Amino acid sequence: MFNPLNALLGLFSLDIGIDLGTANTLVSVRGKGIVLNEPSVVAIEAKSKKVVAIGLEAKQMVGRTPANIVAVRPLRDGVISDFETTEKLLVYFIRRVHQQMMLSLPRPRVVVGIPSGCTEVEKRAVYEASLSAGAREAYLIEEPMAAAIGAGLPVTDSVGNMVVDIGGGTTEVAVIALGGIVVSRSIRVAGDELDEEIIRYAREKYNLLVGERMAEKAKMAIGSAYPLEQEQTMLLRGRNLLTGLPQSVEVSSVEIREAISGPIHIITEAVRNTLDETPPELVADLMEHGIALVGGGALVQGLAQRLSEETRMKVTVADEPLTCVAKGAGRVLGELDALRKVLSAAHRDGRWG
Repeated sequence: MFNPLNALLGLFSLDIGIDLGTANTLVSVRGKGIVLNEPSVVAIEAKSKKVVAIGLEAKQMVGRTPANIVAVRPLRDGVISDFETTEKLLVYFIRRVHQQMMLSLPRPRVVVGIPSGCTEVEKRAVYEASLSAGAREAYLIEEPMAAAIGAGLPVTDSVGNMVVDIGGGTTEVAVIALGGIVVSRSIRVAGDELDEEIIRYAREKYNLLVGERMAEKAKMAIGSAYPLEQEQTMLLRGRNLLTGLPQSVEVSSVEIREAISGPIHIITEAVRNTLDETPPELVADLMEHGIALVGGGALVQGLAQRLSEETRMKVTVADEPLTCVAKGAGRVLGELDALRKVLSAAHRDGRWG
C-alpha cells in the first residue's frame, strides 16, 4: 500500500546496505557505493554504560583502555551478542552516512546482511535493532546471497554459482541458483580463529604473549594457506611469559602457515562437504564457472590455490572481496521488486513486511 509519509521520508533519506560484520561494518549507499568502512567495536564506560567511542577510534583503544573503559565487539560469530550496543552501533553508522551526504533526517530503507546459519531469534534481533536504530524499512539478506550479488554473479539465472565468504566470525559457503540458496553451510571458523591460532602458536613455541592486533597484523602481512614462491618474515612483538619483559621474535610465513593450518583445513572441509551435497547438474555448472572467494579471508595469500587444489575447480578471488556483501545489499534496494525473492524468508512470506 502507498504510504505518503514513507514517500516523503524517502526524499530526505538514503537507501543503504549494511554488512554488519563481526570485525568490520561496511555501509553502501544506492548510487554512491561504499561510503563507510569501520571496525565493529564500541568503547563504553564499565559502570555507566555510556558510549565513549565507536568504530575506528574504539578499535584503537583495544588492549589500551583504563579499567573504567571497556572496548567491546557487540557481534560474535556474525550474530548479535549485545543488542543494546549493536543498536548504538547502527545508530552511529546511519547518522554518519547522512551527515556525510548532508542530510538531516536519517530514516532510510536498510538491507542488512546476516549469516545463513542464523536462527529465527538471531534474525529477529538484527531486524529489531535496525528499526530501533532509525530505519523506516528493514530487510534481511543472507550474506552469501548478498556477496554473490556484490561479486556480480548471475544469482537469478538457472546456472549454479558457488560463493565462499570468509569473514571475521563466520565462513559462509553456498551454492546459489534461480534466486535461492540451494545448499549452504555456515561455520563459526573464520578470521578471528586465524588470529587466535597465531596467538596460541607464539605462546607455545616462543613463550611470547602477543595481542589481537599484532596477530592480525601478522596474518595480513605474511599469513598464507599455500607455499609461497618466496617465503617472508616479520617481527612479532609482545611480552615474554617467563621474564615478563618485552620481546621481539622474527617469524616466517612458513611458521604462520603452520599456525593457521587448523582453521584453514576446517574451511576447506566445509567447501568440500558443501560440494558433496550439491545436485550433480549444479556441480557441472560449477566445474565450468568455478568458485568465487569473497570476504576478508579471501585476502589470505594462497587460499584460492589451496581451495582449487582441494576441490579440483577454478577458484577466483572477487574484485574488492571485502566490500561484496555491502555492495550486494545496497544493490538489492535499487532493484527491490526484481530481487525480493533473494531476501530472507521472513520478508518473502510477508511476516516482517
